[in-house]
Order: sequence, then C-alpha cells, then structure tokens
Amino acid sequence: MRRVTTALAVLALVLAGTGTAQATAAVDPAPPGPVALDDPRFTANVMAPLKVTDWAAFEADLATVAAYGVDAVSVDVWWGDVEGAADNRFDWVYYDRVFAAITAAGLDLAPILSFHQAGGNVGDDYTSLLPSWLWEKYAGVTHRGVRLGPTGLQHQSEQGNHSRESVQGWADRVVMDEYRDFTRAFEQQYGERYADEVVEVNVSLGPSGELRYPSYNQHDRGTGYPTRGALQAYSPLAVRDLQERTIGRYGSLEAVNRAWGTQLASIDEIRPPVDAEAFFTSLAYRDTQYGRDFVDWYNGSLVDHGERVLRTVIVTLGGDFPEADIGYKVPGIHWSMTNPAHPRAAEVTTGLVQTSVDLDSWATGHGYQRVVELANRFDGGRRDVVLHFTALEMDDQPDRDAYSLAQTLVGWIGDFAHRAGVELKGENALAGGVHSDEGWDNIEQAFATWGYLGLTVLRMSDVASGTGQRRYAEFIEEYSPDV
Repeated sequence: MRRVTTALAVLALVLAGTGTAQATAAVDPAPPGPVALDDPRFTANVMAPLKVTDWAAFEADLATVAAYGVDAVSVDVWWGDVEGAADNRFDWVYYDRVFAAITAAGLDLAPILSFHQAGGNVGDDYTSLLPSWLWEKYAGVTHRGVRLGPTGLQHQSEQGNHSRESVQGWADRVVMDEYRDFTRAFEQQYGERYADEVVEVNVSLGPSGELRYPSYNQHDRGTGYPTRGALQAYSPLAVRDLQERTIGRYGSLEAVNRAWGTQLASIDEIRPPVDAEAFFTSLAYRDTQYGRDFVDWYNGSLVDHGERVLRTVIVTLGGDFPEADIGYKVPGIHWSMTNPAHPRAAEVTTGLVQTSVDLDSWATGHGYQRVVELANRFDGGRRDVVLHFTALEMDDQPDRDAYSLAQTLVGWIGDFAHRAGVELKGENALAGGVHSDEGWDNIEQAFATWGYLGLTVLRMSDVASGTGQRRYAEFIEEYSPDV
C-alpha cells in the first residue's frame, strides 16, 4: 500500500506544480428568476419538534401557523421509536396522537420516514437510536464475501471509528427488507386514515435525514464545522465495492496501474486513501486520476444508495397516499469552500460533489450534478420526486474562519435544478436564522432569484411568534396561491 501512497504524493506534487488545477469560473448565467406568485406547486410547511413533550404548546403553535396560511407539518417518524422494541413489532401510539393533532388544526402531513438516529447533531434536543436488534440481527451475515460482524452495517471513518447514525449505503441490499417492512407498516397504519392529508413523504437517506455521509461525526477527532470532515469509506463493504467498481471500470489491474501511475500487485491493494490528510492537503483529491476516481466512486455510491432507498419506499407505498410526492434532503455544506489548503473538501467528505468535473462550472452544478439529478431517475414513475436544500437563510462568510459560500451555494443548486428540470424546495439550516430580518431577506432572495418552489421552516415554534411569525406570514401572503 505504500506504493500507492508514494505514487499519489509524487503525482499530486507534480500536477500541483504544472498548473493542472481545474478551470476558473465560467461566466455567470442568467438566473432562473422568481417562482410565479400563484404557482400551485408552492408549499409553506413547518417542522414539528423532534419529539412533542408539551402538548398544549404544540397545539397552540399549530393553531397559530394554520391561521396565517401554513400548509403542512413535517414530522420525523423515528424508526428507533416505532420499531425499537423488537423486529416487526411496531408502536404507533405517539404518531396517532401527533397526526390527529395536526389534522385537527386543518393542516396536512409531511411525514419523514426517519431511518436515522436523532441526537448528536446541531439543534438536537431528543435522542432516538436505531433499533438495537438491527446490529445483532445481521452480525452473522456474509455479504459480497464479507462477514459483517457487529459493526458491519456501519460507516467506518478514516480514523477507524464506526457510526451508528444510519446504515451505510454499501449495506443497502442487506437491510432493504427492513426499510420495506417499516414503510409497509406505516402505510397500513395510516394509508386509509390520512389518504388525502399526507401531501409528501420524505425519506431519510443518511444522518440528520440528509443525503450525505456522517463525515463530521463527533467521535472523529478534529471534525465538525468548519473543518473538512472525515472520509467514511473504510468499512470492509465499502473497500470491497471500491475494488470491484474500479476493476469493472478499467477492466484489469494492469489498466488501473496505467491510469493511476501505480504498481499495485493485487486488487486488494486498491484502497481508500491511506493518509487522508495528505490526500487533501496535496490536492490529490482533485489533481490525480486516483483522487478523481475515488471521489467519483464515493459520490456515486451515495447517489446510488439514495436511488435504492427512494425506489423501495415508492414501490412499497403503492397507490396509497395518492396526493403525496416523495422528498429527499440535500444539506448545504457551505464551509471550507474557499479554503486555499483544500477547497471544497467538506463537500467531498460528505459525498456531495465530484472532482472529475469542473467544480467552477454552472453546467456541472459546480459538482452537484448527480445529487440534483437523482430526482430525475424517477421521471415517468408513479410519484414526483422533490429535492429539498438547506441553508437558505445564510450569508456568505468567505473569510478564513469559515471559508463559507452558503448564499452562493443556494444559487448554484437553484440554477442547476432549473437546468435539470428538478422541483426544488428549501429549508433554513439553523433555527436562529428565522429570528432575524436578514435571514428572511436571504430566504426571499432565493425565491425571487433562483426559483425555489416551497419552504419548510425549522421549527414550528420559531414561526409561532415574533419576527419568525411576522415574516413567514408575509412570505406566504406573497407567494401562496391560496392566500
């Protein structure tokens, strides 16, 4: 393996010295422009608490937001809460009460099938772990020649840590029946009762319900905002997939060696970066063929995982909830974007971008082409698939503390979704953003300039009084065809 590391380091230095970095920014395009003020696709939603504990306050907030025109409430349906006691033993008592309270207020439902852990991320005030029986059930399974063991379903980071936040995408085929069973149980419980009130079913595709890797998990040292995060491609299943996909692409180990400038002696030597820090600081992740191939595989694996889970949910729902679209969320990983030491690295470790394309080009979505066009893989199917993007309330902060281009990123996604014909809706990333006029001005700019079609506010209590209530009511009055 030292041969790979040495060759990559040398290659990265050579390329860095010969000016082979990617092209400079293309000319800015004309933005897609504002959403029509009476567009019937416009939606104004709010998020429920992670777990309702104060029912009087919850019902009062429902009444408040319903009165000024909010359409629906997004509710996490926690896998660990519903099926945590035992495999195929489902407890819907809590959700019976939550859904009844929401619909009694005249609001529709936008449930999230939350196949991820609650707790451990910014703003989490509730903890719900994935079912403990899950890890035990599959510990003895062998998949693709790999015996899973107790951590076999979990992501493994560059530091060797395992994440229990969600099941890794490389284990989808092992656990897909679990997602199917949970979705079927949800459909059987609520398909008739709320056939018309469920207007969207969001599907969790990773940590925090987002299409991403757990790259800034607290157990990985030195990660989190605003660092580059940690790669999550080191589990035996991930490594096996990388090896097989690489040989599948090039046809032989000899061809891999020619492309990468390496002298690998066996397929087992095809590995994720041995020194992940050097992989980024040398710019090998974008300036070497190995680096671009690795990032392409990492990003492609994430998007393929998203397709598999979304398709399973769509097929399992069948004809129930006939008014419901399917939604998935892509996070605004807006920091470390302009960091000269490793630009765009945080987006790479979360799996959101490719580096084999021009990251400065509007035509590639600045690297986001695959995650946006995931929605188009379902064109012509029984459900419309909607992309939700976060961070609409944020400013750019390109200074050395954050190297953030949050507002710019909102525009990139809006532009490319328009190019790709993808229905795009937005969210605020942090609750504090809707407590200020500046945050709301940024949200309105996203709609006026980049064609966002709906908003889900994190969380309902933040728009049930004060500035949040006033600005959301004004926003709905401007855009909603029903007000």
